[in-house]
Amino acid sequence: MEVQSRSVTLIGVPVEEGSGRRGAAMGPAALRIAGVDQTLIDLGHDVRDEGDIHVVPARDLPNHPKAHNLRLIGAYTRALEASTYDAAAAGRFPLILGGDHSLSMGSVSGMARYAAEKGRPLFVLWLDAHSDFNSPATSPSGNMHGMPVAFFSGQAEVAEILPKDRPLVDPRNVFQVGIRSVDPSERVEIQKHGVNVFDMRSIDEQGIAATMRHIVSTIERANGLLHVSLDVDFLDPDIAPGVGTTVPGGATFREAHLVMEMLSDSGLVSSLDLVELNPFLDDRGKSARVLVELTASLFGRRIFDRPTRAA
Repeated sequence: MEVQSRSVTLIGVPVEEGSGRRGAAMGPAALRIAGVDQTLIDLGHDVRDEGDIHVVPARDLPNHPKAHNLRLIGAYTRALEASTYDAAAAGRFPLILGGDHSLSMGSVSGMARYAAEKGRPLFVLWLDAHSDFNSPATSPSGNMHGMPVAFFSGQAEVAEILPKDRPLVDPRNVFQVGIRSVDPSERVEIQKHGVNVFDMRSIDEQGIAATMRHIVSTIERANGLLHVSLDVDFLDPDIAPGVGTTVPGGATFREAHLVMEMLSDSGLVSSLDLVELNPFLDDRGKSARVLVELTASLFGRRIFDRPTRAA
């Protein structure tokens, strides 16, 4: 199948303050060093690197004891919401290089605004070990990288980071795949709001292909746009160790590539996050290279196109 050329905008978000530990701020640089731009160019895509977003804390936001670094995360959210929306509105594919998962508060919100203007529903595929549906009221840690799904669904309003009348994502349009670590309060909220969860047991029983066919067909029937948010810890830590929140039993290398290949075939994906890469914890760039290879699969590379590395 011939790959359709796309116009891609790379947006680096060196945020680590949502995670409670240092290192994820180096993620955008590691992904660039691993060749994310040249890989996409080699596949025939037009790539524009907008560099990294840099912000100062938003002084109009309060400090909050259960939402750590709210002012800084809020500033990143505002800046990335605008950058993501602007790229999509210009007909380009926003590819967000993270950074911890709090950045999805901005990227998904920007795509939600774009989808609303197009009159189409936005769906989110959350490839992650964690459900990230905490709010400041429920979070056991107060770290905001555990709150983005609740935030863009309108269930984690601690302050007016973005306008209250902004477009939200219907929680029933969120598909979480690879989940294997959920806080008790999150479990209650997820069930209450109808988030679609396919944990690793579900994948073991049904297979990743059947799961993805169901997700793709649901989005196709709704004529939806799809934002994909890929956390390093979706993968088993033996494959991608460069993450601060490792959970054993994640997706295999081939399962992850099949997800991306099926998404590529669907033509539904309109934006992508690559998040939680912590090069300080990585093994000689292994995790960054895996993320770049998965991105290549999403953008059309197939098994027969993949180069063989010398031993």
